[in-house]
Amino acid sequence: MKEVVTHSYEETLSIAGDYAKTLPKGSVIGFVGGLGMGKTAFTTGFVKGLGIDADVSSPTFAICNDYIGKNDRVYHFDMYRVESWDDLYSTGFFDYIDTDAYILAEWSENIFGALPDDAIIIEIEKIDNDSRKFIFKSKSDYIGD
Repeated sequence: MKEVVTHSYEETLSIAGDYAKTLPKGSVIGFVGGLGMGKTAFTTGFVKGLGIDADVSSPTFAICNDYIGKNDRVYHFDMYRVESWDDLYSTGFFDYIDTDAYILAEWSENIFGALPDDAIIIEIEKIDNDSRKFIFKSKSDYIGD
């Protein structure tokens, strides 16, 4: 388990960008944290860290945003409204899970059982208006909480 505290949006972008460079293609990240916690900010830094030039936005209404770079692809899901396996299938999640694309899923607690065993869970805690604590766990460590 690893914990990182950021004190600004820019710091969040930086740590996420650095983190992206450490993960192999096909990695799956599930975010756990409420509204306004920094899930999309982290994703923005992650995408930029892979060298993808894209305007990252919350996939709240699109369900999935796709960011394509020269060598990498990121699927950014919002699972907030997913309440059943049928809902999850309709998002296209299973079409992407076995590719070499990175998958970042907001509200991953709603699809926890569908995440691969090697998924990384990032819990986000709000410290104050600008500061966040990012707690990186394996899926099995998260289950143990």
